[in-house]
Amino acid sequence: MSARNGNGLTARRAPERGSGHTALKIGHAMGRGESAMTTSPQITHVSWGRMEVEGLEPGKDFKLYPGGGRAWDWSETGTGHQPGIQPADVQELLDHGCTVIVLSRGMELRLQTMPETLRLLEEAGVEVHVEETTAAVRLYNELARSTAVGGLFHSTC
Repeated sequence: MSARNGNGLTARRAPERGSGHTALKIGHAMGRGESAMTTSPQITHVSWGRMEVEGLEPGKDFKLYPGGGRAWDWSETGTGHQPGIQPADVQELLDHGCTVIVLSRGMELRLQTMPETLRLLEEAGVEVHVEETTAAVRLYNELARSTAVGGLFHSTC
């Protein structure tokens, strides 16, 4: 399956496991006859250094996935602009069942993605898009209407 960014990357769902992080869950209790439908939260605002996401406090960087999201704390995995997004950063998205992942590169395209990260996602079979932040937000919001999408979003450089 080809990704929009031309890399032809894809990924499959990884086994569920606890991450130790508190995250908001979006949805409602199911009644008899209802099926589980978990959607990814919409990003309602993005500007330099600030993002607003449905159901979450405003922040700078986010990890979003079907059913919720949380602030993306780069210090958890030692992420920096270089070498960039690490496999540990995307593992949580896989653990939440994402079939498509959107990775933002920042407003000035300074955030890189490690080749090992792209390899993990390719091996997992998940469709991957790597975009400048505002383009990543537009694509993510569009996909979130109908797809189990996750994303990593960086709102500055």
